Amino acid sequence: MRLNEITYTGAQPVEGYGPGFFRIGGTVHHGALVILPSGIGPWGGYDDAETLVAAAEALDVLFIGTGAEIAHIPAPLRTTLEEAGLGVEVMASPAACRTYNVLLSEGRRVGLALVPV
Repeated sequence: MRLNEITYTGAQPVEGYGPGFFRIGGTVHHGALVILPSGIGPWGGYDDAETLVAAAEALDVLFIGTGAEIAHIPAPLRTTLEEAGLGVEVMASPAACRTYNVLLSEGRRVGLALVPV
């Protein structure tokens, strides 16, 4: 088996998560979180489309983690994001973190909005 070291350019992968928190770059962040090429910050949840739309030009796909279980996001949020040209993939937060990390390691233009587990 051949192992390759992964180098992340600029953006940081999700290192871990647990009840109510995410660990990124050695720092623990509590509550809903958004990770974009412009940085990491709190996310206002499903009512905060503006934060995500602002990054639309820098992203090819946005993963939305809905917590411990997969759930539908509100239709107005999905419509707003798609009209801004964002590809949106909705999944449970643990799966969203893993998928984001894989695509980030490939150098893809990805973003992540997370509801805590």
